[in-house]
Amino acid sequence: MLALPMPEWSVDESSQLPFVRYRRMLRSWVEAGDDAWFVDRVGQLDDAVAGVDGHGFVVTPCSESLIGERIITVKDETDNVSGSHKARHTFGLMLHLLVRERRAGGGGERPPLAIASCGNAAVAAAVVAAAERWPITVYVPVDAEAAVVARLQELGAKIESCPRIDGEEGDPSYLRFREGVSAGAVPFGCQGPDNGYTIDGGRTLGYELAEQAPDIDRVYVQVGGGALATSVAQGLAVGGSSAALIAVQTEGCAPLARAWERTAELGGLDEARRQRSAVMWPWTPTPASAAAGILDDETYDWAAVTEAMATTGGHPVVVPEPVVTEACVAGQSATGINVSPTGSAGLAGLLCDNLPAVAKPAVLFTGAQR
Repeated sequence: MLALPMPEWSVDESSQLPFVRYRRMLRSWVEAGDDAWFVDRVGQLDDAVAGVDGHGFVVTPCSESLIGERIITVKDETDNVSGSHKARHTFGLMLHLLVRERRAGGGGERPPLAIASCGNAAVAAAVVAAAERWPITVYVPVDAEAAVVARLQELGAKIESCPRIDGEEGDPSYLRFREGVSAGAVPFGCQGPDNGYTIDGGRTLGYELAEQAPDIDRVYVQVGGGALATSVAQGLAVGGSSAALIAVQTEGCAPLARAWERTAELGGLDEARRQRSAVMWPWTPTPASAAAGILDDETYDWAAVTEAMATTGGHPVVVPEPVVTEACVAGQSATGINVSPTGSAGLAGLLCDNLPAVAKPAVLFTGAQR
């Protein structure tokens, strides 16, 4: 993954548009070198996104709720652009592309964009691409939700359905996506190792949480590919938060927890990075869970998430499948938020963890029930 430098904390309190409010902490702003142009271009792109999706970006709600017997801080991303946090990542990626296009003089042929996803990330990428009228190919599994596929068609994305191939390990959508990138497409998704700049936009969620809930002492983050956890941990750290990162996966697909154990056995992250194939490999059998959006065969950003957990005093949690759906129902009932099982998987991890009575936990409701 491209290593992005950790910026200094700087907030424009006059704006509720995250990419303006926190712009001085975005790598794309640094590369642009022109504050007035950047603010104007962010506004143009945000307006275009609103034209495609019905609304643009604003700082999302964060409040305390009584869930079960515990007060929990809930950061609600379900009404964000495209219905999840994923558009933060792709909007941030688009800003980098626009900055580089401007620096190159503009006017050249735009390379196609590409993403592998079974749901929210695909829609988020297609929304932002449609706003800028930039061609995109979306690689999806054969069992992708019909509603997702229909929305991608509405947005003008080229859709490639990717069946599993006998003898081939790993997510077939991701493998076909990598072939597309090798052929010249720009990786436009939410996996840090493919395009490190996806972390840049994702950090805005952490920046918001650092401002809104400075007293939390741990945050439970559902993990698929890992970019969300990396982004939130970095954003919180820049904002001065000491919250521990707790990474949540399900029993049906928990390669990060396995990597955490293997890293300890190997004596630390440096050696684990050197022996990646002995630490992170595709999950078998075929991943399965109601939290379908975090069923990445591999946690692609495993090293950064592992480092963040170790640095903050966090740890992984693996959730039994019944708790995935129980947490979703409990979260919906307590908050009135139309969150999905994927979006509430962090809460499932909290419910399974052994918290002290004085803990001040937070969860992210990252995606709406479609």
